[in-house]
Amino acid sequence: MKPNFSISTFVVVAAVLCCLMSSIEADSKPNFMKTPEDQIGISGGVASFVCQAIGEPKPRITWMKKGKKVSSQRFEVIEFDDGSGSVLRIQPLRVLRDEAIYECMATSSVGEINTSAKLTVLEGR
Repeated sequence: MKPNFSISTFVVVAAVLCCLMSSIEADSKPNFMKTPEDQIGISGGVASFVCQAIGEPKPRITWMKKGKKVSSQRFEVIEFDDGSGSVLRIQPLRVLRDEAIYECMATSSVGEINTSAKLTVLEGR
């Protein structure tokens, strides 16, 4: 007994399977390529943290301090690689105000990951 499949049915099934497989492979959760490192800075100086993530769709980086998105004239966020990489630059450093744990959050429609680094600020001479 011969199967009752035409070549067009085979092509349609193959196309559907191909599309399903590509959509499975297309989405991937964010994963860090570069994470910020703990730093020690001097009051009046500068500190910079770098964070970069990969994934599909491309994740976006957000910097947090004490659970809130960083925002101040002394905080500069420089994005690269369409926002999947970011540098947080703090200047001038202040002992009590800036000493904290800074969190890098990579977010996409597929997921979210976090990592953090500590900034210690010492009094200048």
